[in-house]
Amino acid sequence: MTEEKKPIIHKSVLVKEVLHYLDIKPGGLYLDATFGSGGHTRAILESESTCHVIAMDWDTKTIDTYGSELLEEFPGRITFLWGNFSLVYKILKKHKIGKLDGILADFGTSQMQIVEGSGFSVYRDTPLDMRMSTSHQKITAAQIVNEASEEELREIFWRYGQERYTKQIARAIVEDRVKKRFKTTKQLAEMIERIVPYNKKRKIHPATRVFQALRICVNKELDNITSFMSASIQLLKPGGRLVLISFHSLEDRLVKQFFADRVQSGQVELLTPKVVIAQKEEVEKNPSSRSAKLRAVKFL
Repeated sequence: MTEEKKPIIHKSVLVKEVLHYLDIKPGGLYLDATFGSGGHTRAILESESTCHVIAMDWDTKTIDTYGSELLEEFPGRITFLWGNFSLVYKILKKHKIGKLDGILADFGTSQMQIVEGSGFSVYRDTPLDMRMSTSHQKITAAQIVNEASEEELREIFWRYGQERYTKQIARAIVEDRVKKRFKTTKQLAEMIERIVPYNKKRKIHPATRVFQALRICVNKELDNITSFMSASIQLLKPGGRLVLISFHSLEDRLVKQFFADRVQSGQVELLTPKVVIAQKEEVEKNPSSRSAKLRAVKFL
């Protein structure tokens, strides 16, 4: 008899800080736009016994895997919606959901997607796919690597990964794919290893930045975040909170600038003059929280 495989749990970050800035109200209606494995949703439901959470994710597997337990534990207090959060306005209107007391989004990639998904990890040999949702994204990382021009690859690797060896990597990809198309993560990772010097101080695989760049490009992550933020402001009640967690500078820069523009226009009040990061105790328990950056505003 084989042992049943346990689902991978993505540890939610900055949970205490999320609850503080959402300022959960009795009877309040909250949206967790990036449900994942449900850590933030659970924390919100546990913090106030009369609030309701709309939990949204564009990966049906995560909803199926982690949603049933919460439905049983918090009957009548959680609603699941499937979809890309960039379409949040249309999705909520379709389901006739009114104004919200708070919205949370954690832009980090879940551990389940990294470990079980196809093409995300430099340490696992899987097809070079990288689509977080095959229903929402049609172009794979393999298509980009095999079909984009050298100039286009350089733009992708620099813009989304800030890779120092962009020129060398792009040139090598174009030369190598003439002989053999790139189909797997191992092929791409090993090629990059030959070009990028391994730096022990960085403590990351030489291909990490290129993989990040391809993932962001394939899933249109930055465009989705921009669309989501614009829509979210329209969905909040006066006094409603928007709490966003990012994990790299490109995301955080978008959030910071969006909030600054809305403060200047008088739409929101900035609740986090300084970016909120994980405390030492949390980082020790959950190393991935080291990169997390939280910013929040209140809709006026």
